[in-house]
Amino acid sequence: MAKIVTMGEILLRLAPPSNNRFVQATNFDINYGGGEANVAVSLSNFGHDAYFVSKVPTHEIGQAAVNSLRKFGVHTCFLARGGERLGIYYLETGSSLRPSKVIYDRTHSSLCEADPSDFDFERIFSGADWFHWSGITAAISTKAAECVKQACIAAKKAGVTVSCDLNYRSKLWTPEKAQSVMRPLMQYVDVCIGNEEDAELCLGYKPASNAESGKTEADGYKSIFIQMQQDFGFQYTISTLRESYSASNNGWKALIYNGKDFYLSRRYEITPIVDRVGGGDSFCAGIIHGLVNGMSQADALEFAVAASALKHTIPGDVNMVSTQEVESLVAGNTSGRVQR
Repeated sequence: MAKIVTMGEILLRLAPPSNNRFVQATNFDINYGGGEANVAVSLSNFGHDAYFVSKVPTHEIGQAAVNSLRKFGVHTCFLARGGERLGIYYLETGSSLRPSKVIYDRTHSSLCEADPSDFDFERIFSGADWFHWSGITAAISTKAAECVKQACIAAKKAGVTVSCDLNYRSKLWTPEKAQSVMRPLMQYVDVCIGNEEDAELCLGYKPASNAESGKTEADGYKSIFIQMQQDFGFQYTISTLRESYSASNNGWKALIYNGKDFYLSRRYEITPIVDRVGGGDSFCAGIIHGLVNGMSQADALEFAVAASALKHTIPGDVNMVSTQEVESLVAGNTSGRVQR
């Protein structure tokens, strides 16, 4: 069991039931989630000591968000309290030819206004094995980006492995701003995770592939993986390769590079998709679980891809599966037969 720290913003998710559109909604389903919080939940489900670091308001909605993590065994002792509000995002779940849509309402949220002094990073990373953060957290505000930087510095000082999910979000910043913030932060990163859009918009690398047309051949990524490893010294460079045929039908695989060898995972056909939000976060958790447990890069990638494929079948932000369920899928059990 490893001590794994994640840092980011937990959000209140409001979504019209089923596949209703925003303009049809008369009520919303409530969930809590967010990139690094979702990773922490998955890792706790996989048996690790997962700690989530953030700042949430002191009122009841903030407490409800904290409770949503605690019920999965995520440690919340390092959460700072205060600020004006919990961030919100609205999700309209697409279907078939209609894509999903997200509307953010997170300006002046507690984490947006947080200061590095809100966190005792030396204590947070004492005895830790791994630290994970994402580009979304760096994007939400200048203050949040500084918190990420100070957390990375403290993690490296403590000898902790650092992973980053690049996670570009066009509604939060521009490519120019993203690269000005993210490229300097890469000096602290050991394991870099993203997709073709993330690599281009966050770091300025464009693979010779086109995911929008379903073309995600691994060879299109190999040259930029090599360049990224040379530029930043990553131990592992990893990309998910999503073939998006429709909102309900995706192909799903991934590629990993350790500076010497490439490995391309098995491909899954995911149809129908129940909820793809959190799919990348469940992938990150799977990679962390595999690598921190000493799996080979091939086995870690297969575990991560399978875990993420399962997440696409589960409503909400978080992946509610066990290691045994993931391992069963990796072993080829895809029939979906009733277990009784």
